Amino acid sequence: MADKSNQPLFSDFAPVSTQEWMDKITADLKGADFEKKLVWRTNEGFSVRPFYREEDLKQVQYLDSLPGEFPYVRGTKTSNKWLVRQDVVVKDAATANEKALVLLTKGINSLGFQFEDEALISAENIQVLLKNIISDDVELNFSTQHGNDKLLKLVVETLKSQNRNLETVKGSINLDPIGNLTIDGRLCESVEKTMDFVAEVVKEGKKVPAFQVVNVNGRYFGNAGSSIVQELAFALSAGNEYLSQLTDRGLSINEAAKSLRFTFSVGSNFFMEIAKLRAGRMLWATIVNAYKPAGNEATKMVVHCETSEFNKTIYDPYVNMLRTQTEAMSAALGSCHSLTVQPFDKVFRTPNEFSERIARNQQLLLKEESYLSMIVDPGAGSYYIENLTDSIAREAWKLFVEIEEKGGYLSALKAGTIQAQIKASATEKSKAFASRKEIFLGTNQYPNAAETMADAIEAGVVARPKAEAGDVEPIQLFRGAEAFEALRLATEKSAKRPKVFMLTYGHLAMRLARSQFSANFFGCAGYEIIDNLGFATVEEGVEAALKAKADIVVLCSSDEEYTNAAPAAFEKLNGKAQFVVAGAPACMDELKSKGIEHFVHVRSNVLETLQGFNNVLGV
Repeated sequence: MADKSNQPLFSDFAPVSTQEWMDKITADLKGADFEKKLVWRTNEGFSVRPFYREEDLKQVQYLDSLPGEFPYVRGTKTSNKWLVRQDVVVKDAATANEKALVLLTKGINSLGFQFEDEALISAENIQVLLKNIISDDVELNFSTQHGNDKLLKLVVETLKSQNRNLETVKGSINLDPIGNLTIDGRLCESVEKTMDFVAEVVKEGKKVPAFQVVNVNGRYFGNAGSSIVQELAFALSAGNEYLSQLTDRGLSINEAAKSLRFTFSVGSNFFMEIAKLRAGRMLWATIVNAYKPAGNEATKMVVHCETSEFNKTIYDPYVNMLRTQTEAMSAALGSCHSLTVQPFDKVFRTPNEFSERIARNQQLLLKEESYLSMIVDPGAGSYYIENLTDSIAREAWKLFVEIEEKGGYLSALKAGTIQAQIKASATEKSKAFASRKEIFLGTNQYPNAAETMADAIEAGVVARPKAEAGDVEPIQLFRGAEAFEALRLATEKSAKRPKVFMLTYGHLAMRLARSQFSANFFGCAGYEIIDNLGFATVEEGVEAALKAKADIVVLCSSDEEYTNAAPAAFEKLNGKAQFVVAGAPACMDELKSKGIEHFVHVRSNVLETLQGFNNVLGV
């Protein structure tokens, strides 16, 4: 039990009540609505207040637990030492082994071997692949689309030939037919035969008890645009489906639960991702405990994390390093078992030595310089994080129960329930990106309009064929920036790069602000931006724009000056370029009645507006 004694550090200060805080906030808001101004309504279905106090934790039941204690909100172990993982694509066993051995000298202690060709899975190749990798401190993970049973048997045989203690070798097999069905829409065989096969692999996996031979890929949901609550609830439901199917086939709940590993994506919502991992462990412990296992060991959730692909971008790709750094911190502070930081360039090319080194070192910096591995569950007791944990757990449990009431994960997937909810979430996120309510720095906000990336994209890396419906409708994996990137790539490949001329006129502060906004707006499509200091008359500005052979002319001025300046500029331009007014002036309807169609402002749908200009300009 946690020690509740508190040292009276602030005994010299008078206590401040919640009402006193609210009175002060209300006064500072000067009449603005507290709920609308300061309360955040999350995508996860609950509200987050701007401050929390100890009294807000009264409903939270798990606060007395310590790290390593059921229900494992604070972690399944008494330390925060996570495994640093890097994946190695196996195209040649000797080359992959050579790379793996080098990685072990650079701070990696979890290897992920990815077989893209099942033909490479042979006794000889596995022997070569694992040669000289003999430390019990190194975790061995294997992934293949097919042949998981063969792969596992060969791994066991190889470990025996190395005289390894099979009881202590740690690792996993990425066997996840439910996940494959979710993203591919098809199973190779019937559900019955597929689950019979999974049960046989789990039985074989008992020879290496520290291996998890079934992987619940919750990352698929996050990388398809789900909310955090959906990713957690659907992953728990898929995990429960495995438990049900395996125990129906004669395996004990302890055997079934210990065979599972969960892989979650970690996005950029820093505190929410920390809370997701904490809530996930608690809910999984509750689910497994309902099967009445022998002891609590089987109720521990083994979690591998990967930095999300959903929010990574092709343009301004070095920003991806900033994204993965905060994501790695969330995973570490949320007490993951192991973590893969994806290289910043993975979304558009095969990662090179530099990007892989940076990805490794991002974790090592958190361990060796920030000491995140030295503190267990540093978020514990934080009113904010504890409330987020509790809120996510409640919403995820509600959704989990809803899926179970529909017959479980496979039944809900067959009915299209899961796909519909993820699609709805992805659609809302796409709308937020299109209108810049959600920001992709360097892509839909503050782009480098002069940057070109078409030549840097490796063939076959970016293109993701749309999964077609088979046994079920699949969820669609995508990145949120793809639509904006398509605009930029179209501009790069176009025979003519459109020119956008800023016709700055009148009020100095307003014209500067609106020209900067408009340059940022049209820069998202990769158009050439021609900015100006200001013109004495709009006629002078139009003449300069025509001389520059502008395709789009944006009038940047104040609302008051638009009444006369916009019609004058529009008439002078006489259809020789697209005319745009920067802002949403009160006289907008009057200007529209005079034939002015285009306005750009903070409420504009940036994506749809730019797509429209691409069509008009023939980009």
